[in-house]
Amino acid sequence: MSDAVDQILGQWARERPDVDAWPMGIVGRITRLSRLLDRELKDFFAGYGLEHWEFDVLATLRRSGPPYELTAGALNRAAMVTSGAITNRIDRLAAKGLVERVPDEEDRRSVRVRLTERGRTTVDEIVGPHVANEARLLASLGPDEREGLAVLLRGLLESLGDTSIR
Repeated sequence: MSDAVDQILGQWARERPDVDAWPMGIVGRITRLSRLLDRELKDFFAGYGLEHWEFDVLATLRRSGPPYELTAGALNRAAMVTSGAITNRIDRLAAKGLVERVPDEEDRRSVRVRLTERGRTTVDEIVGPHVANEARLLASLGPDEREGLAVLLRGLLESLGDTSIR
C-alpha cells in the first residue's frame, strides 16, 4: 500500500538520488498524522463547546486528584506552552466557570488553579466519550500493533527529551 509520503519520497529519489530521504518518510507521516488527529479531536471537542486545549487543562487538573488543583507552573509544564499562554488559558477557563484561582496555602506569593464543580462535571462527562473516540481513531491497529507503536513512540519521545510532565 502506498501513501502520499511514498509519492514524496519517490519524487525526491527521482530528483535527488544522492540524498537518502528516509527520515522524511517517518517525520512526514508523524506530521500528517498529527494534523489529521488534531482535526478529529478539534471536531470532537467542539461538540462539547470546548477547544482541545481546554479539555487538556481540565483533564490535567482532574487526574491530579483531590483537591484537583495545580500551580500555573505545573500546568504550564504539562501543556508545553509559554507562561503567557497558560495565563491566557486559565483566564479563559475561569471566565467559563470551569476553573478558579485560589491562594496557595504554603506559599502566599503563589496561586493555584482548581477545577470548579462545573469543571469537574464537564471533564467527567467528556472523558469516557473521548477515550471511545480515540479508540475509534486507532481501530485499524490490532492489539500487538498498538503496543508496538506505543513502545516506539515512547522511545522516540524519550530520545528527544520528553520524559516527564512534571
